[in-house]
Amino acid sequence: MKASTNKSVKSEKAEKPVKTVGILTSGGDAPGLNAAIRALCISGKNNYGMKFIGIRNGYRGLIDNDTFKMDELDLEPLISQGGTILGTSRVKPFKNPVQDPKTGLLPVEGIKETFKKNKLDALVCLGGNGTNTTASLLSEAGFNVIGMPKTIDNDIVGTDETFGFHTAIDVATHGIEAIRTTAKSHSRAMVVEIMGHKVGWLGLYAGLAGRADVILLPEIPYDIKKIAKFMKAKKAKGQNYFIIACSEGAIDLNEAKLGKKEFKKAREAMPQSVGFRVAKEIEAETGIETRTSVLGYLQRGGDPAPYDMILATKLGNAAADFLAERRFGNLVAVKNGAIAATPLSVVAGRVKEITEKDPVLKTARDLGICFGD
Repeated sequence: MKASTNKSVKSEKAEKPVKTVGILTSGGDAPGLNAAIRALCISGKNNYGMKFIGIRNGYRGLIDNDTFKMDELDLEPLISQGGTILGTSRVKPFKNPVQDPKTGLLPVEGIKETFKKNKLDALVCLGGNGTNTTASLLSEAGFNVIGMPKTIDNDIVGTDETFGFHTAIDVATHGIEAIRTTAKSHSRAMVVEIMGHKVGWLGLYAGLAGRADVILLPEIPYDIKKIAKFMKAKKAKGQNYFIIACSEGAIDLNEAKLGKKEFKKAREAMPQSVGFRVAKEIEAETGIETRTSVLGYLQRGGDPAPYDMILATKLGNAAADFLAERRFGNLVAVKNGAIAATPLSVVAGRVKEITEKDPVLKTARDLGICFGD
C-alpha cells in the first residue's frame, strides 16, 4: 500500500505542467537566435499557456539573476533580426567555480536561487557545443533543461544541422566570389580564411559553392608540396589565378603529429593566423603571388538567411512541445529531416567532424578540388 502511494506521488509530480520557462543564449552569436526565441515564446504561450523569462548574457545572467519578463516584447519582427536580444557571454558555471564575493554563493547555487526567485519550471539554452555541454551538466545537477542547436560551425553531435550555418555559408561564399575578381585581375592566388577552429563544415560547403581550387580543413592535414604540385599543373594548362578556401583551424602534416598542448603552444607562437602562413607557403613553393583575406566575424553577423529563419522557427516551435511533454535533458535536434531528441549527455564535450564518408566531401573530391592530401 505504501509503495502504491509513492508511485502516485511520483506520477503527479511527473505530470506537473511547465508554466514558467527561462531562456538564455550563450557562446558566439549566430543568425537565427532571435527567430528561435520568437517561435518558442509564441508557440509556448499560444499552445500551452507558458510564460517566459529572458535571461541576459548567457550563463552569467543565470548565475546573477539578470532576468526580465518577456510577455510585453514585440516578438514578430524577431524572425528576421540577427544577433540575440538576450545578449550572450562565454561564462561556464562548472569550469573552475568560485564563490561570488557579494553573495558567497557558488555558480550552481546562484543558478538555484535564480530558478527559485523566478519560479522557473524549466530552462531552454540556445547555443553550440559549450552551451549544450553546460546544459548537460545542469541536467545532471537536477535542473529541467532543454538545449537548442545554434552554431555557424554545424559541429554539434546528434543533429544533422544547426541554425546559423546556412547564413554563414551564404556570407562566406559571397566573400569568395567577391575576392575572385581581384584574384583573376591580378593573376594571383587568394587564400580566403573561413571560420572553423576544430571542424571544417563551413570551409567545405563555402569552398565547394564558391568554386575554390583548394580547400583546407582541420580534419585533413595538408602537404604544401602536394598543393603546389596541383597548382603548378593547373597553371601549366593556362589557369592564371587560384582560390584557396582555408579553415582557420587547418593543419599541416607536422602539426597533425603534435599533442594537444604542443599544438596549442605552436599556434599561440604564430605571428598571424593560419591563412597568412598558407599564403607564404604557396608563394614560396609555386612562385605565384599570393594574398590572404580573413572573412572573420562577418560570417556570423547580419540577418539570417530564409533557410535559417525557417529552421530556427521549426526548432523553437518544437522546443515548446518538448517543454510541454517534459522531455528534459535533450537537445531539440534534426535527423533525416525530422525533429528528434538527442540526449544532452551525448552532445556534451564532443564535436561532429567531417569524415571521408561525407557526401559533400566526396563531391568536392570528384570535381577535382584539392585538399592537400
